[in-house]
Amino acid sequence: MTTYEKNFTNAEYQRRIAKTRVAMSAAGLEATVVCDPSNMSWLTGYDGWSFYVYQGVILTHEGDPIWWGRAMDVLGARRTVFMDSEDNIRGYDDTFVQNPDKHPMQELAILLSELGLESANIGVEMDNYYYSATAHMKLLEGLPTANIKDCSGLVNWQRAVKSEREIEYMQRAARIVEAMHARILECAEPGMRKNDLIAEIYATGIRGADGFWGDYPAIVPMAPSGMDATAPHLTWDDRPMENNEATFFEIAGAHRRYQCPQSRTLFLGDVPQKYRDAESAVLDAIDAGLAQAKPGNQAQDIANAFNATLNKAGFEKDSRCGYAIGLSYPPDWGERTISFRRGDTTILEPGMTFHFMPALWLDDGGLEITEPILITESGHECLCTTPRELWVK
Repeated sequence: MTTYEKNFTNAEYQRRIAKTRVAMSAAGLEATVVCDPSNMSWLTGYDGWSFYVYQGVILTHEGDPIWWGRAMDVLGARRTVFMDSEDNIRGYDDTFVQNPDKHPMQELAILLSELGLESANIGVEMDNYYYSATAHMKLLEGLPTANIKDCSGLVNWQRAVKSEREIEYMQRAARIVEAMHARILECAEPGMRKNDLIAEIYATGIRGADGFWGDYPAIVPMAPSGMDATAPHLTWDDRPMENNEATFFEIAGAHRRYQCPQSRTLFLGDVPQKYRDAESAVLDAIDAGLAQAKPGNQAQDIANAFNATLNKAGFEKDSRCGYAIGLSYPPDWGERTISFRRGDTTILEPGMTFHFMPALWLDDGGLEITEPILITESGHECLCTTPRELWVK
């Protein structure tokens, strides 16, 4: 029986399942095997750091989903999933864990056959961090008469429009990332070791804000300085912060696995004019992009408005400038669906949430001033109130 405090009602899980089944029918699928931990959690509530071994959720068109994973993690499933029947929680023997002579997918194939799916059309998330080539090969070997099809992203797309409770969790995460940025501005100074600053960021994020606890972010803080900040995805070391260099902080607040990322840039010392020019261009471009963030518009409308304004100021950004966010596990806090870039014609709907991420990388540093946003009935809402500017100290 579930004893863990559930994040959502059974009715909400059933709505999600019904929505996913419609997509399954459209794809001609009789069953799906979902291995992405974000999708597993969204469908069942499962929450555990067990995604380093094979696990999944089996969803057919009848009954509740089945959680499947390592026998050791059955206890965690009982405490977190909404299903209350032992038949819907299945574990495989520990001898299948990281054993070159046997593979968990062999056991999954047996279970699917027991469920009458040995010759069914079954969807699997082939383009996913948690589903390997070997896993696919073993599943094919174990189900020779089944039609195994790629359904990557099928569940992800059902998550695009958030429920009221999901939005509430993201708003709590927004308060947390606001507190994290405030702590950075308070204690960062020349001579401070970067790892000591990161420790402050983590402590603030985990303590939470407004009485709500902080969960672990799906991505570690990225906080490069100086020339390191010319690259987008470097983390930290023990070097002290220095005068006359910029550091951008790409971080996220998290609550009940819901992620609210936001970036700001801090310059220690006297700001060169080119950084002021970049700041002005980015802020104008953000305003232009946000003006297009409303229901009925396409995702590319935001990107096109942002880039046109940025280009007029003499700057270019050749990567996307935003993406969908919500419930996430490592290694990514994005939902891997909608992107703010030319060609993405996805229609914006109320309840969608995004990280509007208009970063620039210059020849001697980086500038990130970003906003998590919610599409509303009348337009959009910035989830955070963090001052939108280049910070100087």
